Amino acid sequence: MTGTIAIIGSKDRQIEDFVRAAGMKTMTLQTDELTSPVRPLTTTPDVIVVDVRTDRRLLSSISSIKRRYPSMGVAIVVPSLDPELMLEAMRAGVTECVSEPLTQGALEAAISRVMMQRAAPVEGRVFAVIGAKGGVGATTIAVNTAEAIAQAVGDALLIDLHVETGDTAVFLGAEPKFSIVEALENTHRLDEAFFRGLVVHTKSGLDLLASSGRIASSQLDPQRVRTLIDFAVRYYRAVVLDVPRENPAALDALETASKIFVVVNHELPTLRSGYRLVARLRQRYGSDRIELLVNRSDQQSEISLADIEKAVNAKVKHVFPSDYKPAITAANQGQPLARSTQGRLPASFHSFVRVLTGREKAAPEPASGRLFGWMAPRRSTAE
Repeated sequence: MTGTIAIIGSKDRQIEDFVRAAGMKTMTLQTDELTSPVRPLTTTPDVIVVDVRTDRRLLSSISSIKRRYPSMGVAIVVPSLDPELMLEAMRAGVTECVSEPLTQGALEAAISRVMMQRAAPVEGRVFAVIGAKGGVGATTIAVNTAEAIAQAVGDALLIDLHVETGDTAVFLGAEPKFSIVEALENTHRLDEAFFRGLVVHTKSGLDLLASSGRIASSQLDPQRVRTLIDFAVRYYRAVVLDVPRENPAALDALETASKIFVVVNHELPTLRSGYRLVARLRQRYGSDRIELLVNRSDQQSEISLADIEKAVNAKVKHVFPSDYKPAITAANQGQPLARSTQGRLPASFHSFVRVLTGREKAAPEPASGRLFGWMAPRRSTAE
């Protein structure tokens, strides 16, 4: 068996000797070397073995390590298989536990099982969000959808493809040191440690690959964007893309997307733009993956949801209510609405994500074929 095994917390050379005797390389690390966002590892180990026999507090650092290196397998060495300790370890992301008396055979078997599980890639899903027109709130939806997914599944990444003009970092109250530009300029050297050094980890657990504050040295290359997305989806269960509609390279790099959401509202100019955008996307990606999100829904609008579907020639997936003041306040404070579940708009984001993640079925359409009861023609006041 081959591989590199990092050892944390061991007070003697027994674990190191056993690992080397099994034909694997070893490295000794401190927990802060695996959790520091400013000092990415030069070599990423395949598995870490954490010896908690003399310091159970090391368990508390494992969840932070797993957030930074989600594909890294973790085995712990414990004095006994204490049920309370096992539960704590499972919640932290530990894959295998080896108890005393420690033997080379037991340790080697545990590491082998961890490496086999690690070999299976994360089956991540990609959700692209594109505004049919400027000002429809596509970034608000992308940010809050990603935020709600992170809370639901604990492992999500938001990529801002507005390479030089994106605002996702502002919405999240983040101050990234690096950006998508560094990622796109270095797709030839992407590995987990390098990539983790580029993303910023936000307060709620959502990771962000932000827009850049500098002008890119060249035009956006669709192949580089595809390479970046394909790489990211190996390490996150969900990747949300905030996509600029005016950038052909970004629109041409969405092959991996499970769903492509076009954001519209009840305004005719937006629907005209949405029709053209959907037609272009449908020509490249087919119809099944393309759906509409209606933002700032107005129940009194002369344009109903049925009208929207007909005008844009696509199905409405979800309707977000209009709640302007809380949305603006959240953006100004760098606190996404979806960090809460209180209020109409936060609740709508969480409901949308429960459907996306399979935790809730979409509401069935009424017998009339209309999406919601309020879409029925309004009675005249003269009646």
